[in-house]
Amino acid sequence: MTQWQPSTRSVEAPAWTPPPLWQALRRGAANRCPVCGEAPLFDGFLKVRRACSHCHAPLGRVRADDAPPYFTIFIVGHIVVPLMLWMERAYEPSLWAMAAIFLPLTLVLCLLIMRPVKGATVGLMLRLGVTGTENGPDLPDRPA
Repeated sequence: MTQWQPSTRSVEAPAWTPPPLWQALRRGAANRCPVCGEAPLFDGFLKVRRACSHCHAPLGRVRADDAPPYFTIFIVGHIVVPLMLWMERAYEPSLWAMAAIFLPLTLVLCLLIMRPVKGATVGLMLRLGVTGTENGPDLPDRPA
């Protein structure tokens, strides 16, 4: 029976220094590189750039996945639901009036909040060291 041996693969230290937590969150939420704050974070509406053009941090390897939509729904829900409950008690509007007000409000808030939330999530992941490079060398681009 063979005994387990730890991996001999060495993990290289990043070429960039992660910023403090709140600074990384603020820079990401401002849609700037969380590491340096100089270059833009996104290539499109929600597509993260492959690497920072200023500090070369591996932004494209960070996989935020389902966290930004979850946080967005959480934030928007905590804004919209109390407003709906207050409006229902204060004015007793019809169901159509409630739908005409709160469906567009929910959509607009989600679209406005999603990008800063994703940027802050990328900043958090970079600060925590979850860069995607811990699994080996850089992978080729995925097809769009």
